[in-house]
Amino acid sequence: MKQSWATKAIESLITRKPQINPKGKWEYEDGLVLDAIYTYYKATNKEEYLTYIENNLNFFVTNEGQILGYDFSEFNIDHVNNGKILLSLYLETGDHKYKIAIDTLRKQLHQHPRTSEGAFWHKLIYPYQIWLDGLYMGSVFYAKYINNFEDDKDYSDVVQQFVISNKHTKDPKTGLLYHAWDERKEQIWADPDTGLSPHFWGRAMGWYVMALLDTIEILPKGGSDYETLVNLLLPLLDTLKKYRDPEYKLWYQILDLRERKGNYLESSASSMIVAAFAKAYRLGLVDEEYKAMALESFEHIIEEFITVTREGYVNVNKMCGVAGLGGVDQRDGTFAYYVSEAIVTNDHKGYGAFLHAAVQIELIDTKI
Repeated sequence: MKQSWATKAIESLITRKPQINPKGKWEYEDGLVLDAIYTYYKATNKEEYLTYIENNLNFFVTNEGQILGYDFSEFNIDHVNNGKILLSLYLETGDHKYKIAIDTLRKQLHQHPRTSEGAFWHKLIYPYQIWLDGLYMGSVFYAKYINNFEDDKDYSDVVQQFVISNKHTKDPKTGLLYHAWDERKEQIWADPDTGLSPHFWGRAMGWYVMALLDTIEILPKGGSDYETLVNLLLPLLDTLKKYRDPEYKLWYQILDLRERKGNYLESSASSMIVAAFAKAYRLGLVDEEYKAMALESFEHIIEEFITVTREGYVNVNKMCGVAGLGGVDQRDGTFAYYVSEAIVTNDHKGYGAFLHAAVQIELIDTKI
C-alpha cells in the first residue's frame, strides 16, 4: 500500500494548527484547506476530520450566525469562498447558525456589483475587474447554494460567470487565460486596447479549472448548463497539458515562459492542475491519459515540493505567497512582478492546493 499523502498532510495540519486561523481573519485560503479535508472526510468517514472543520468554523460563526472578521460592505468575492464549507457543515449538522451565515453570503452575491455583462467584480475596491481567482471564490458556492436551497434550480447566472470570463480572458494563440480583465481598461496593469493583464499566471488558471470542475459536479449531468461548462473545461485541460514541463512534469509560475530567467516551478499551480486532471478523470470527462498524467505529476510534486520534518510533519514548499493586480501597491502584472513575490512554505493557498491534489489522486488511484 502506498503512503497516503492526504492523511499525512491533513494530520500534520491538525497537529500543528488546531486553530487554522488564530488571527481571526475570514480568509478564503482556509476554506480551500477545509474543503479538501471535507472531501477526504466523506471518503474515509474519519470523524476527527469533521470535528476539526466544525471547531474551526465555530471560531468564526457565532450562535446568532454572525461571521467574525467578515464585512459585507466590502463586496469582496474572496470572502464568499468559505461559504462552501459552511454549507457542507450545515448539511452535516443541521445547525441553523450556519444557515444564517450561508444566507448572508448568498445575500452578498445578490447585491454584488457586476460588469455591464453581469460578471461579478472581484472586489468593490477593484471595480469592473474579472480575476480568474474570483470564479473559484464565488461561483462554486453560488451553484452549491442553488442546488441545496433554491426551488427553481436555475444555474444560468452561475454559468454566465464562466462564459463571460472565458470570453474576455482567453488568448486565441495559446489557449491560456490571462489572469484578469478590466472592462474600463483603466488599471495600471490593463492593456489599453484589450483591458487584459499581461501574463498567464499559473495559480490563476489552477483556481479556474478547479472552479469549473467543482461546479460541473453540482450541475445536472447532461443538461445544457453542464455541457456549456464541460465545453469550456476540456480545451483548457488540453492546453494545460501542453504547458507541462517535459522534464519535471510540473507547471511554472508564468505558464508559457518556462525558459525565461527568474521563472520557477510553482507548487500551488502544479497541485491545482493535478487535482483538476484527477477530478476530471474521476467525473468521466477525460480519458486514461489524464489519469496517467495526474499520477505522474503528483509523484513529481512529492519529489520537487514536499519535505517531511523530523517529527513527521509535511511541508509544502516553493509556492508563490501572493500575487494580485493594482491596489495600493500598484502591482503592474509584469513578469518581473510575478517572479518577485515571495516564495514561501505552507501558505494555505499552496498547502490547500496540495491537499486537493493528494485527495483527488487517492480517489482515482486504486492501489492506495
